[in-house]
Amino acid sequence: MVAAVFHAKPTGLDALSDAASAVPGPAVAAAPARPAPPPAVPRDWAGMARSAAATVVPAVAGLSLLVLVWALLTAPGGSFPTPSVTWEAAVKLFADPFYDNGPNDQGIGWNVLFSLERVALGFGLAALVGIPLGFVIGRFATLNRMVSPIISLLKPVSPLAWLPIGLLVFKSANPAAIWTIFICSIWPMVINTAVGVQKVPQDYLNVARVLNLSEWKIATRILLPSVMPYLLTGVRLSVGTAWLVIVAAEMLTGGVGIGFWVWDEWNNLNVAHILIAIFVIGFVGLLLEWALMLLARRFDHGV
Repeated sequence: MVAAVFHAKPTGLDALSDAASAVPGPAVAAAPARPAPPPAVPRDWAGMARSAAATVVPAVAGLSLLVLVWALLTAPGGSFPTPSVTWEAAVKLFADPFYDNGPNDQGIGWNVLFSLERVALGFGLAALVGIPLGFVIGRFATLNRMVSPIISLLKPVSPLAWLPIGLLVFKSANPAAIWTIFICSIWPMVINTAVGVQKVPQDYLNVARVLNLSEWKIATRILLPSVMPYLLTGVRLSVGTAWLVIVAAEMLTGGVGIGFWVWDEWNNLNVAHILIAIFVIGFVGLLLEWALMLLARRFDHGV
């Protein structure tokens, strides 16, 4: 018995497919494979912890040493409060920092805000005048030679020497304090901005002259980007000066503000509150410094 094996012939689409595969033709290039994504870089948590510890631990050790020396010096007793007494007073004080019992009896929070308001006004006016003046002084050598002696004469004057002038002119304590901040914080911005303009490479200005650019375009497109690091340094110095000046000015003018609050607590012989105010003034000044340093970093990276 003979077994016959029958193979079915391909029909339809199968036949066409077999025929096409049998015909020789050009080779079809395969699609390029997608590149594999780069492997994820694991975070170096140990390195980050070491970096943070290298920054935090010395700072904590320094503050602890300060408190220890303070406690040892005040251990025998006397009118100077110990760290524990000051801490207890601070807890009570910051339990309600924004109370308001009248014009001369307000919480430390309100006094800090009033001082910051005066600093913002005086510093803002100084920036509006000082930065353009610095650009002009640095841009034109003749004007620089005219103004430099005046700046050198007025810059070393003590801030409190300007306060009576403000009282005489404005007849009021609040604008006199703002005037004192203005006149004392303007010099770092003027000087640093002028120096930054003078440091701009002469080649940039020669190209601007060839292109026949206006002074406005030279100032905004060439000078301003180059001067920005110098300008921000002047702003940082000016803010520190303004915060120093306001405390002394408010001690003499009275009213409200952290300087007046310190003087009022001295009249009440509350030394613990004076120490608390010193730490608050330093902390607020540190925050202002950090904020401006972050701003300077953003401009340095071109963001």
